[in-house]
Amino acid sequence: MSRNFVLITSFTVAGAFFGLFGCNNDRNSDLICKNNPELCADLHKDSWCRFEKGDLIRHRYVLKQTPEPTGKQLYQQLIYLEDYSKCIELAAGVKHKLNTDRTRDRERAFAVSTQTLAELQEFTRTNQDVYLAFYRWMRFNDQDGLDIVEQHYQQGQLTEPDMISQLAAHYVRSSPDKAKRLYLKLLGTTESDQINPDWFLALASIYRHQQNPEKEYLLTRAYLLLSLQHADEAQLLAMVNGNQQLAQTLDSQASELVSAVTGERFVGSESEMLLQ
Repeated sequence: MSRNFVLITSFTVAGAFFGLFGCNNDRNSDLICKNNPELCADLHKDSWCRFEKGDLIRHRYVLKQTPEPTGKQLYQQLIYLEDYSKCIELAAGVKHKLNTDRTRDRERAFAVSTQTLAELQEFTRTNQDVYLAFYRWMRFNDQDGLDIVEQHYQQGQLTEPDMISQLAAHYVRSSPDKAKRLYLKLLGTTESDQINPDWFLALASIYRHQQNPEKEYLLTRAYLLLSLQHADEAQLLAMVNGNQQLAQTLDSQASELVSAVTGERFVGSESEMLLQ
């Protein structure tokens, strides 16, 4: 991959960079462009898609400091480039009757972004890195990519919550017990601010198919507590045949489950043992 190609399609983790420049700051993006024009030459000029554009510029700047991009960085390139391309595609559909140059500029930026995305997808098509394998599986239903992700899980090398949750969802029908283990792993290893309430709902569906209405109720209630969604209480109570005393016990267990997960003390807790 040429250095210029990497820079023009660059997206990477920018935590260290944000510490210096701050998040979503247009003035900082302008300063980067002023000092590094090659990072911004292919982008549109006006203020549309400012968050996606700003992220792209800052990530390109970080990658400019990176001698060799990792698989994770290339994966992030792909994701952020997709975000920018989708946004500028919508913006390109907004026609300016008076300032037609803006419309043409957005159309140009969209065309370049789609071409660059396709080139990067092709470049990483045979890369065996797990992040890029995961991307191919998600975007193109690539079986080889799934195999690589599964191998990393079996070897205990899969740590990204998004990858684990997608793998769990994949197993829900074909191997529900394996899916259950993955969701429980997520509840025990994911930081509280990254917990997805849908994981509780997925577990509830597994127990429903396994004809375990009590755990289905418990996990549905946990989902409702964490997501702050409302439900038809009569329908929920029907899961346990209208047994209000049992429902109260399960409600208490659901509350403790949510507390254990969000407090990052799920592993080894009574809630974990209850769901084994």
